[in-house]
Amino acid sequence: MSNLAQLTFGERLCDAVNKYGPVCAGIDPHPHLLRAWGLDTTPEGLDTFTNRCVEAFVDAAAIVKPQIAFFEAYGSAGLRVYEEACRRLRQAGTLVLADAKRGDIGSTMAAYAQAWLAPGSPLEADAVTVSPYLGFGSLQEAVSLAQTHGKGVFVLAATSNPDGPSIQHAVDTNGTRLDAQIVAHVANANAEAARHGQLGAIGIVLGATVADPPALTNLNGPVLMPGVGAQGATFADVAQLTANVEALALPSLSRSLLQSGPAVADLRKAVWLANEQACATAGVSNQ
Repeated sequence: MSNLAQLTFGERLCDAVNKYGPVCAGIDPHPHLLRAWGLDTTPEGLDTFTNRCVEAFVDAAAIVKPQIAFFEAYGSAGLRVYEEACRRLRQAGTLVLADAKRGDIGSTMAAYAQAWLAPGSPLEADAVTVSPYLGFGSLQEAVSLAQTHGKGVFVLAATSNPDGPSIQHAVDTNGTRLDAQIVAHVANANAEAARHGQLGAIGIVLGATVADPPALTNLNGPVLMPGVGAQGATFADVAQLTANVEALALPSLSRSLLQSGPAVADLRKAVWLANEQACATAGVSNQ
């Protein structure tokens, strides 16, 4: 294996999943969870909550996904908590996916890309979620920066929110649905990696509760799958939606893990059990 710093995001992600299992562990410091853990809904409570998650998820999860909105809600104090958590996770070798869902055009998208993906940025993560609904071309700055610096980008394609299909199932003049167009654009962005036998750095977000998903053939990228657990989807749903394609499925669990807190040991055990169940359902070994 080559040095970690020389690996692409896709390779790093594959290595992490092979080591720990496919579960993406979410850090969602929702006020009701802070209160359930006996914490105040203050920057201090946020810091305690987040630190426990970091301690539990290092060397237990392949990738960790902080939900940025819950940190932004506390202003600069909340972002400082995020920055420190991200630094500690990445320093320990744990991949971080910033769930920021950014999207804009031109210089604004370039600034978002620099904020979340540029080496040395205070907000630097290993990957970021983005929205393509100003046109897939609007994401080019993020895609290019990710590919240059070994980072990842996860593009919203078919989300699990009830109103999603009203937009995502809209068709163009050729009868192609919007979510399928997004998948095709992502596959094209990953084509060069595919030619080298590598998993691409550009992934999609596909809700595990989606009943009528776009085809994932030729995607050659990771598939982040929220909706498992609290929203009702199962690991069997994940396996069914990603069957027979060259894709790396990452079931994303937040509330169903975090409700196991506040004890670090209990959180850690919940991640291990989720990874075991995900691997058993997919028919692969969990090392």
